[in-house]
Formats: sequence, structure tokens, C-alpha cells
Amino acid sequence: MRHFGTHIRVVSALVVREMSTRFGGKPGGYMWAILEPAAYIALLTMVFSAISRVPALGSNFPLFFATGFLSYQFYQATSGYVAAALRSNMNLLSYPAVAPIDTLAARLILQTGTSALVAVLVFFTIAWTMGLHLQLNWTDIFEAASLASILAFGVGLMNNVAFMKYPLYEQLFGIVTRPLFMMSGVFFLPDQMPHPYQDVLLFNPLCHVIMLFREGFYPEYRATGLDIRYLAEFSFVALFLGMIVFTFSRATIRGRQ
Repeated sequence: MRHFGTHIRVVSALVVREMSTRFGGKPGGYMWAILEPAAYIALLTMVFSAISRVPALGSNFPLFFATGFLSYQFYQATSGYVAAALRSNMNLLSYPAVAPIDTLAARLILQTGTSALVAVLVFFTIAWTMGLHLQLNWTDIFEAASLASILAFGVGLMNNVAFMKYPLYEQLFGIVTRPLFMMSGVFFLPDQMPHPYQDVLLFNPLCHVIMLFREGFYPEYRATGLDIRYLAEFSFVALFLGMIVFTFSRATIRGRQ
């Protein structure tokens, strides 16, 4: 219990440090965390409302794109932020009380909390300004965000080690995963795509994250291609593999400090 309590205190201190480093030193740092996704949603709304009268689901473009973009961010923003945890905090590992996993846990907590806060503020703003009465299924919303965060943490665990060992892999990973934004269903419904394209898209777990998240906002939406079991299994397998890679690389990580 004493050892666990030490980790809790260290992680808490690291969260405060990360907040100060990430937001405190920049003018309007916290505001930019909200304005950036809002700008993406506004841009998607302007582009697609110019070529279509209604979105693929419902009748409100900002809500449709917000449910896609913000659920995607629970994975994308978290995995990217966690993947750089060790490299950014290598000097702290010289302190015996700070374990490598503490730096990742701190970034996971901070980014997940930030994503959740941004989502609440954006959806509240959309509902308030447009007079929408949202009927939310909190179970689906929480499940989608949680599984996206678990998947992101698993990928982040592996990438912390891989990025440090293989700089070329970091570049290749960025190139290969860049199309995910276009292929995850942010601005379309994967389950409405024709076969065989739908079958290929549904191998992407982020499609299931976004479909599940949207079910929490649209009571009439029944995502026929949604497979929660597949999403959960993929996320926990990624977490398990990440923990194995990270655990067996602790000597290498400590040796880099």
C-alpha cells in the first residue's frame, strides 16, 4: 500500500507539472485546447454543408462532425501525447521515486481529462446555440471514450519504446496512420458504405469507437456494423502487448536517461 501510495503521489505531481508545461506557459493555452477542435468542426461543417443539405446522420452538421471528431480525438490525441512521455521526461527518471510508467500514466490522465472537458464544452455550446435537446445514452458515450483511451494507452506504451529505439519507425508510423482520420468515419457512416469497402473499413477499431459514440447521441441510430466485442478485444490486446513491450524494455529505458 505504501509503494502504491508513492506512485499515486508521483503521478499526481507529474499531472500538475504536465499541465503547467503544456498549458501554463502559453498565452491562452487552455483556450486553444477548445478552439482547435472547434475550428476543425466548423471547417468540416462549412465544407460539407456546401455540397449536401443534410449530414449522413440527423439534420445538424456541427453535431454530426463533433461526434466524429471528438470521439476520434479520445484515441488520436491521447496516443500521440502518451507516446512522447518518456522522451519528454527522461531527466526525471534519475529520481528513484519516479518510475517510467508514472510519466505515461500522468499524460494519460491529463489528456483523457482534457478531451472529456473539451467534449462537454463543445457539445454544450452546440446544443445551446442551436437549440438542440440532446437525448444522451451515457453508457455508450462512456464506453466508447474508455475503450478509445485504453487502445490509445496500449499503442502509446509500445510507441514509447519503439520511437526511442527506431527513429525510422516513428516516421513510418506517422505516414501509415495519417489516413486514419479519413478512414475512421469522422465525416461518414462506415456501416453505410458499400461492400467490400465496408468490410475493410470495419477492421479499423476507430470506426467502432465513433459508431458507438454516435449511438450515444442519436437514439435513432443503430450502427449495423458496430462490433463492441471486437473493439474491446482489440483495445485490451493492444494494452496487453504494450505492457509486455514496455515491461521488458525497462532496462533499455533506464539506460537512456
